[in-house]
This record gives sequence, C-alpha cells and structure tokens, in this order.
Amino acid sequence: MTDDPPNPALLPAGLSDLLPPEAAREAALVEAMMGVFASHGYERVKPPLLEFEEGLLQGSGAALADQTFRLMDPESQRMMGLRADTTPQVARIAATRLRAAPRPLRLCYAGQVLRVRGTQIAPERQLPQLGVELIGVDSAEADAEAAALGVEALEAVGIAGVALDITLPAMSPALLDAAGLEGTARARLARALDRKDAAEVARLAEAAGPPAIFLVGLLAAAGPADGALAALRAAPLPEGPRRIADNAAEVVAALRRRLPGLRITLDPVEFRGFRYHTGVAFTLYGPGRTGELGRGGRYMSGEEPATGLSLYPDAALRAAPRAAAPERIFLPLGHEPAVAAGLRRAGRVTVAALSPADEARALGCTHALRGGEVVELGRAGGAPGPGAGDARDTGARDARHTKE
Repeated sequence: MTDDPPNPALLPAGLSDLLPPEAAREAALVEAMMGVFASHGYERVKPPLLEFEEGLLQGSGAALADQTFRLMDPESQRMMGLRADTTPQVARIAATRLRAAPRPLRLCYAGQVLRVRGTQIAPERQLPQLGVELIGVDSAEADAEAAALGVEALEAVGIAGVALDITLPAMSPALLDAAGLEGTARARLARALDRKDAAEVARLAEAAGPPAIFLVGLLAAAGPADGALAALRAAPLPEGPRRIADNAAEVVAALRRRLPGLRITLDPVEFRGFRYHTGVAFTLYGPGRTGELGRGGRYMSGEEPATGLSLYPDAALRAAPRAAAPERIFLPLGHEPAVAAGLRRAGRVTVAALSPADEARALGCTHALRGGEVVELGRAGGAPGPGAGDARDTGARDARHTKE
C-alpha cells in the first residue's frame, strides 16, 4: 500500500492563490492608489524581497525579528531574511543610497511581505502592501500629510466614509516611567491597559500613585478626538507626557485643515502595533465591518525623524465597490488584425480564437466581432440572429460566418 501523492493545490497555512478576476482588481487598485501618492510628489522605490539578516533587522526592523522568515544564502553562506514589512527597507535606502538627496524625502512603494504568523482576525501570512514614507522632518503637518494621503488614496478607489483612529504609543510608557514603575508591577499594569480592563487599571494605578493614576481617566477618554483631547488638556501630566498630548492636538488640528469632514477618534493609552513607532500612530478603517485598511505613524529612519503609512490592498479590495466587468470581445478565426488592434487601443478587451473549437462564452466573452462589427453575444444588429438563443455561441460558428 502506497501513500497518496500530495495534493498540488494544497498550500501552507496563511498562503493562498488570488485568481481572476480578483488578481486584476487588486493590481488596478494598487496602481490607482500609487497614482495618488505620485501626484503628491512621492517617488517610487523597489526594495528586494530578501536582504541580509543583519541589514534587514537593524533599526526599526528589529521590532519585526520574530515575524521574519530566515534562510541561508547559498552564494554568500550568510543568513538572509524575507521582509515582514517594507518600512525598514525604505529607511535603509534613505540612509544609504539616498542619504545625499534633499530632505524632506518623499518615497512610496508597493510589493509583497511575508510574516511568520498571522493573527486570529487576519490569518494571512503573505500580504500585499503599499505605502508612503516622509523622511527628514518632524512636525504635525508631516504626520497629517501621511494620514491624509491614505484617506485620499482609499477614496480614489471608491472607498468612502473612511475613519481615522489615532493612538499615542509613547504615552502609557511615559506615564509608567514617570511613576517609577518597573518589573512585575509595570508588566501587570501594561497588560491591564492592553486588555482595556478598566477595573484592574484603576486598582493597579491607584497603588502606583500619580502620575500612573492619570491612566484611569485617559483610558475612559478613548473615543471622538475632541473629547479625548479635552481629557488630555485637563490632566496634570508631567512634562514628557504633556509634550505627547500637545503633539496629538497639533496633528488633529492639521488633519482637520486638510480633511474637515474626516471622522477622527483618539485613544490616548493604546500602545499596540509595531514597536518602532515613536510618536502618533494611526489606523484607517473603512465603513461597516471592512476592518483595518492601513496603519502608519511616526518613527526613526536611522538617525532621521520620519512618518509614514502602509495600506493593505487585500482589505481595500474587500471594501472597494466592484466595478462592472469589462466587455470581452471574441475574435473569430480569420478576423482582421487591424480591427482588433483598434478595439484594444480604445480600451476594449479582446480574446482571439485559436481553433474552430473555441467557444466565446466558455472563454468569458460578452461580445463578438462579426462582419467587422462588435455585437453582444446572442444578438446580431439588435435582433436575434441564427442561433441567438443557443448558449453555445462557438468560435467555429463565428469562423464560418466570417469566412462566408
């Protein structure tokens, strides 16, 4: 008895094939959003999928070490890593090959990333990713530009009603530092904040005393940006956390100047996400239950301040309205090539018969070229013709009509 041969269609967990027409939809969506970035002066870079491990995981890339696949390079006998996020690679490019370029440096990218693990909500391990990086400037206007670009790019592919959630990853650690919390006490309070366990946060913060006690009010303040900012203004924060709060207010004001109608929420004590964020961080959500469409925020690009945004085309694909499928025009054997070329120049899709057995409908065609004219399948000159009611509108029949 022999084992059954492996199923060639079986893929590792978290990996999948994207089939027609979704693969074409995703590609068109990516290029439309990249066009928005280019229109704002962002220039495209294309980092490699693989890099030497020590280069890929330095700086902000160190936060992604546990999500990075590694393999041995047979040429150099050095360890290599498959990128889990493109931002650290763009930071490397800015610090090396583009170190002499004028600042602020505006770069954009699109490609695939691969991660060791997915999550329960998003189990995919290979993801398309595109985004922008604004390097060499530390200002609220820069953070607002990156976030606003994401909103504009999503609107360009038909996703309306985008909401922006701002978090302050440095606020909770700064308050814990100011309270002098270390070791187990700090870990317990951080875990309670992560779980949004208000009762546990209150108990642990009261034991720690000020300024940790401010975390209780800030946890409850999460919600619309105006209310959260009011809570931050009212709290007697130490100097470091106060600077974080003031910067958040400046970013919100800059966003309101750019996008007056944007719905903005603010969570002052949320600190989940990539650990390389050093200032405001933000997440873009689509309407309804579309989930996260992108993430970004402030970080250090080598020795330079930077801010950026990554969008997730797979999520955007689910949120974007589905455009009408393009007409596919069947070209029978013996068709005039010049006529077919003219159709393609006009933006039409053509599918040429390669044998008399080819069927127009089986090839996904909605129209056919007959007598030099494009007609809807099943119609000829607006009226039913011979075989119009037959679902088997074959290439053989079209070829005969052309030759006759």
